[in-house]
Amino acid sequence: MTTRLISDLHLHPGAPEIIAGFLHWLEENARGCEALYLLGDIFEAWIGDDLLDLAGSDPTGHADLGVGVARALRRLADEGTAVFLMHGNRDFLLGSRFAEQAGATLLPDPSVVSLGGKRVLLMHGDSLCTLDTAYQAFRAQARSPLWQEQVLSMPLPERIALARQLREQSGEANSSKAEDIMDVTSDEVVKAMAEQGVTTLIHGHTHRPAVHELEVDGQPARRVVLGDWRPDRGWEIVIEGDGEPRLEEIPLGR
Repeated sequence: MTTRLISDLHLHPGAPEIIAGFLHWLEENARGCEALYLLGDIFEAWIGDDLLDLAGSDPTGHADLGVGVARALRRLADEGTAVFLMHGNRDFLLGSRFAEQAGATLLPDPSVVSLGGKRVLLMHGDSLCTLDTAYQAFRAQARSPLWQEQVLSMPLPERIALARQLREQSGEANSSKAEDIMDVTSDEVVKAMAEQGVTTLIHGHTHRPAVHELEVDGQPARRVVLGDWRPDRGWEIVIEGDGEPRLEEIPLGR
């Protein structure tokens, strides 16, 4: 049986090519898999599950997008594929209602699961970027149940404006940061893997797809990083049976 893992699609109505590519990939590649893991940032922004109530009447298109993605994942789940969702730094307000509608299970970040016959640590990856202290402060705030409750109590138009503001602030801040600050911290990677007793870590977030060999507690280890999706290509990790994780580029729109 085959397991597939993806992350960082950043789906939004302004990128119809990526949406179409993702839905096609679900139908042609993910269909029939034993499990599918989506490790965060499925959406460029998610302002709360009540957005689903606006399907057909949301002029921004975000509601219809959310409903369409949930339905596509539900079809996959109904055919026997176990679907798992993890929050990213863009869609941390995804809730149990969306997961239920998608036929999916929400996973905490981090999570240790059995893949390919071994224990594997799954993360979105943003918590590993510890040199970016300003972002880590925001991350702690955004994961706070109290802060999330306050945001979700705001009217939808205000949440839409807040999401836009946060994206703009993030873009401005990242444009002036050094590249190494926005990547993972090596010591934090080793620490996270050692604490969980694993030799394989899979994550996204950095948009730097690669396979990194390292050492954890004197044992050879591996960190596999998923890439982000663009109009012409996406990235996935494929695990077949008891095989090793295989990082693959997905051609889209070609």
